[in-house]
Amino acid sequence: MKHFLYILLSIMAVVLTGCESKSTSSSTLSSVAKLSAFSFAKNDSMPGLAAAVFTVDERLDTGLVWNKDSMLYGTRLDSVVPRFTFAATPGAAFLTFVDTTVVLTGYDTLDFTKQPVYLTLRSADQSTTKVYEIRATVHQVDPDLYTWTQLTAGIYPDHDNEQRVVEAGSDFVLISSNGFALRAYRSADGATWSDEGQPTGLPAGTRVRQIISDGTTLYYGQDNAVYTSTDAINWTAHTVGCTVQTMLLYWNEQVWALTGNEDAYELGTYADGAITMTGLKPEGLFPVSDFATVTFRSPSLRERAMIVGGFAENGQSLNTRWNLEYSKHTPENNGYRLQEFSIGRPAFKSLTGVSIISYNNQLLMFGGVDDKMTYYGRDILISDDEGLNWYAADTAKNRLPEVYQARQKQTAIVRNNDIYLFGGQDAQMTHSDVYKGRLTSIDW
Repeated sequence: MKHFLYILLSIMAVVLTGCESKSTSSSTLSSVAKLSAFSFAKNDSMPGLAAAVFTVDERLDTGLVWNKDSMLYGTRLDSVVPRFTFAATPGAAFLTFVDTTVVLTGYDTLDFTKQPVYLTLRSADQSTTKVYEIRATVHQVDPDLYTWTQLTAGIYPDHDNEQRVVEAGSDFVLISSNGFALRAYRSADGATWSDEGQPTGLPAGTRVRQIISDGTTLYYGQDNAVYTSTDAINWTAHTVGCTVQTMLLYWNEQVWALTGNEDAYELGTYADGAITMTGLKPEGLFPVSDFATVTFRSPSLRERAMIVGGFAENGQSLNTRWNLEYSKHTPENNGYRLQEFSIGRPAFKSLTGVSIISYNNQLLMFGGVDDKMTYYGRDILISDDEGLNWYAADTAKNRLPEVYQARQKQTAIVRNNDIYLFGGQDAQMTHSDVYKGRLTSIDW
């Protein structure tokens, strides 16, 4: 039967209606059998199908037609119309599937899920035959899917009262406190950790969750001093001419601290052993502990930082969303502006001990408790409007492993488009486990 088909195709001059080709002389039949381009016709029920870009690679034996960028997840290939552009009008053209052969007409609706698919061209003068393999690839994984894995069930055996993870060079550093002594641990990948020993030079009553890092140096503030370290073990005190309530965050290439007291707070920046006041003075309750910070760039390309929730100096659990913004066009305070966004905005629950990151042009919130110490649960919360409103992530696409308990005071860090979650406290204990998550399409 196949032999008969070849003979039939060799005799007939197929008119491929709808298949583009370069014209040939009416008196001279072409000896060219070559595919110039391939695509799929537009289909409104299959978005993105016609946008797929295929490359035609000429090879000595079998040519290859393929799409470098896979089509969107869920794109159907079971009922598509292929389009061909030939270098010259062929004498015959047909597609060979796993279980059938189809002579092309230009209006064929075919099932390209049955791969491999081979295109055979016969030149108009019957002297040349060329075969191409057609590979049409579709993303097999949902681009909106997050994958979460546990890197370690515990960094250390003891369940200390408090812990903090920061970045130091290419490593993660965890500093824990049991209320009496501190301990430091180091890891390059979040899975394997080394015990670095006991930090020295920090003051009594150090609140490790208020340690911040600029990526190289670690900072801690208390009373009238800022303490710094490059190895998390050896700390140096720098006396400054003000009261340091807490170190806030590293943002816009500056180390930020909250100075003064609840009657007269002011934000300052620390460098070279001194704090420079910024003129930014929050009016109203401002957090001094267990707040979350996140930095990002707004759609208008302005550098922004947000300080969310936490406890005020009087012990009140807050629902505040303080926003720091920098613009070179802002004349006052060297381009910086501080604003409390929760005033006049939709209601926002009181919360402490949450972690917030900027990821995939969204803000993601993990953990936390309300003012009655009720845990918010395991759901990840998402904001698309820079923290004004939050909604629960689709648990079919973004859900932490079942072993992960609802908790507060975990640390969340983004590195190389991976999300790392470190430790935290639930109602019974402080954990030192580590989880890593990643959005499937983050690198597409």
